[in-house]
Amino acid sequence: MTESAQTGLARGRDGRIRVAVLFGGRSSEHAVSCVTAAGVLRAMDRRRYDVVPIGISRSGQWVQMDDATVQSFSLDRGALPAIEDAPATVVTAPGAGSHELLVTAPGEPPRSLGTVDVVFPLLHGPFGEDGTVQGMLDLLGVPYVGAGVLASAVGMDKDFMKIVFEHAGLPVGPYEAITDRQWVSDRAGCLDRVRRLGLPVFVKPARAGSSMGITRVADPAALEAAIEAARRHDPKVVVEAGIGGREIECAVLDQPAPERAIASLPGEIVVADDQHTFYDFDAKYVDAGAAVLSCPADLPAETTARIRELAVAAFDAIAAEGLSRVDFFYTPEGDLLINEINTMPGFTPISMYPQMWAATGVDYPELIDRLLELALSRSTGLR
Repeated sequence: MTESAQTGLARGRDGRIRVAVLFGGRSSEHAVSCVTAAGVLRAMDRRRYDVVPIGISRSGQWVQMDDATVQSFSLDRGALPAIEDAPATVVTAPGAGSHELLVTAPGEPPRSLGTVDVVFPLLHGPFGEDGTVQGMLDLLGVPYVGAGVLASAVGMDKDFMKIVFEHAGLPVGPYEAITDRQWVSDRAGCLDRVRRLGLPVFVKPARAGSSMGITRVADPAALEAAIEAARRHDPKVVVEAGIGGREIECAVLDQPAPERAIASLPGEIVVADDQHTFYDFDAKYVDAGAAVLSCPADLPAETTARIRELAVAAFDAIAAEGLSRVDFFYTPEGDLLINEINTMPGFTPISMYPQMWAATGVDYPELIDRLLELALSRSTGLR
């Protein structure tokens, strides 16, 4: 093995950086994560990176995957990609700093996959984007791409995210959060709080993404069913007042310390299909042409500058690292409200994050390079 003078981390025999790419996972965004991994694996420069693809099944099993199989994943209505449980399981070797992966199977001695230099956790939603995997990697002392434990957890929970934004003086829209205990003990009181928001409202699982479990409610009679639908994804629910205007998004990319993160040109998603009343899962990933990204968004110069400033401020407010996508509402009155931040936004070929950076002058392979370089340059654990 060789050593990197810059990071002191082990390299493969051929000098390439060994990257473990994690994808799949236990959340409802399992299929989206698989397709994100396909896009990233297709774009990674194999002259520079030795990639170890590891899928995580819905049950939580880590499975060694074939590179070509992963690269073939795509989203369509007929067959969403999924990681299946397998006889052999990938595990991490015990002890902080070992960086070694092992394959274990009943009745067989463990087989080493060797050490890895860095992990790219392309996991969306709970048990991946929420600080759980990040905490495990910190315990092992393995560098990884993206936000740390606290920022991941705060960024995943739309309730606490908004609390942090408000404390930082950032603009957010009216909303109510409903915990499992509140819903079970005082359903009528929860419904009363939500009704004060007016109509329409958007009912969302507090800790999910990719528009999973979201319902636009314009009829009071549909409110309770919408909350129950969201609770199938998460016992905690957030209900947001409908905000008139345009939905604008902005990508944030970290920089090596002490430089501050930078923001892309903002983009706008326009839902061009009458079958979709908002930017739901099918409009995002399945129905070709249902939504169109315009980047840079057609905005006044001062509004574009303000969006980029607020995006970095939101990134800093939750102490994010690596990358994030910040979503805004731009009202007819010219006001900007932050809707949410995603600390591991989608990397599928049609995802907004890489498209916005491409429009800003950073192409997909360079974006991956920068994220891995950032991960390798920082310490694990407390920082």
